[in-house]
Amino acid sequence: MSDDRLCVGAIGGAFGVQGEVRLKSFCADPEAIADYAPLYTEDGTRTFDLRITRAISGGFAARMTGITTKEEADALKGTRLFADRDALPDLPDDEFYHADLIGLEVLDTGGRALGVVRSVQNHGAGDLLEVFGPGMKATVLLPFTAAAVPTVDLKAGRVIADPPEGLFPE
Repeated sequence: MSDDRLCVGAIGGAFGVQGEVRLKSFCADPEAIADYAPLYTEDGTRTFDLRITRAISGGFAARMTGITTKEEADALKGTRLFADRDALPDLPDDEFYHADLIGLEVLDTGGRALGVVRSVQNHGAGDLLEVFGPGMKATVLLPFTAAAVPTVDLKAGRVIADPPEGLFPE
């Protein structure tokens, strides 16, 4: 996947029998996903325009161009949808797209390498950076807060962390 596109949602399968899909939006404003069309599959071989028809439990029911049957909608189950980065809004200085954080080096406030960001997770209480580094048998979940991660420098490809005591091996 190109850095020029970011994942904005996923298809959860068919909704009904008329070709609507269950759509999960990963956007800060969930309904805005339709504004970022055309949306692409991860390999870029298919594109879709999208119209949200109604809110449903866990997301939206939506119509996508070229999808007219339940079988076509079910065939897309699990498909992640990507939008051109240029179609997405610019973010304030203290906000970041998750894709931009993955792969950044994590250093502590003394300059010691702690690891690399593998993913950004959110289990309901705020974002967590999944970090894996030298001497670690498992990943560490670092709270992505101003206190624990005071500096994100995308140009330098790193974040400076002040992790809670004992989170990372010495």
